Amino acid sequence: MHQQKRQPELVEGNLPVFVFPTELIFYADDQSTHKQVLTLYNPYEFALKFKVLCTTPNKYVVVDAAGAVKPQCCVDIVIRHRDVRSCHYGVIDKFRLQVSEQSQRKALGRKEVVATLLPSAKEQQKEEEEKRIKEHLTESLFFEQSLQPENRAVSSGPSLLTVFLGVVCIAALMLPTLGDVESLVPLYLHLSVNQKLVAAYILGLLTMAILRT
Repeated sequence: MHQQKRQPELVEGNLPVFVFPTELIFYADDQSTHKQVLTLYNPYEFALKFKVLCTTPNKYVVVDAAGAVKPQCCVDIVIRHRDVRSCHYGVIDKFRLQVSEQSQRKALGRKEVVATLLPSAKEQQKEEEEKRIKEHLTESLFFEQSLQPENRAVSSGPSLLTVFLGVVCIAALMLPTLGDVESLVPLYLHLSVNQKLVAAYILGLLTMAILRT
């Protein structure tokens, strides 16, 4: 009865396969990385058979390429790289893990794991560090360029308010002084000496501010 209950779930090719890691990286200058371990997990309530296939079997040695995993257990699969040559640097190989129920031959699920040989772990770390530095510099330049238009707008010249105040002060100095009877300008536009002194003082401050910018 239990077998009939779970049998509909055992559709060919649809059973999830849990493997860690999903990527293997071998470094030519580090012999400790020439041996990698894949862990196959079986979270199900029935035993699984497994088989490990590879696109380039001549480059690798797979210890226990076929076997079984008990229910809710795991097994370690050892993979050794045996052809560490420069012509293989950067080439992506693939391992495929196929699982099936012990009483059946059809593959219930499969999972691919990629494998890559790199020349040096130090060079890889150096490249990653250089990449991070370039990204940091790019971000810095982006923010600097984003701030430049605003800075230019602030320092490009005097503001409209400064110019307006300067024009008002100049106009005030050009108006006639109180007591000037010969002027054609209306009397209410005549300014006192103190008012003209204030206008001249403000104009001087504005001139200094403009020269500093």
